[in-house]
Amino acid sequence: MAVLTFFIVVLRYGFDMGWIALQETVMYLHAAVFMLGAAFTLKEDGHVRVDIFYRNFSPRKQAFVDIFGSLFLLMPICIFILSMSWRYVANSWQLMESSQAAGGLPFVFVLKTLILLFAFTLLLQAIAELAGNCLALKTGKGLPHHSQPTSGA
Repeated sequence: MAVLTFFIVVLRYGFDMGWIALQETVMYLHAAVFMLGAAFTLKEDGHVRVDIFYRNFSPRKQAFVDIFGSLFLLMPICIFILSMSWRYVANSWQLMESSQAAGGLPFVFVLKTLILLFAFTLLLQAIAELAGNCLALKTGKGLPHHSQPTSGA
């Protein structure tokens, strides 16, 4: 994606040439990286977290916070995105929607499908996180990605 962006810039400013299809390809790749990478990022505990209090919680309290977040924030949002975007994506497929720009890519319907894949994979990972946190509460052990409380040094 970075090489393609560099190539686009060189063509644009070095040779005064521009290809809409190349620019849209970068946009598609960017969307794919973020939308398909969201569930993996959750799995790896890589999302930005405001953890002023969380990092000092015991693994048990962290599991409670994560269970609450999964049940009442993440999972409802994923279900909402799935339900609200289903018809939007289906209509795009029905039309085999393509770019409105001259010379653009004819795959807008595929790009919009990423919305469903994003919500579905994130929902699956939320369920896995929920199960892992419930198991952590039952066994008394924290999940491997939970940070351990820091000492008061």
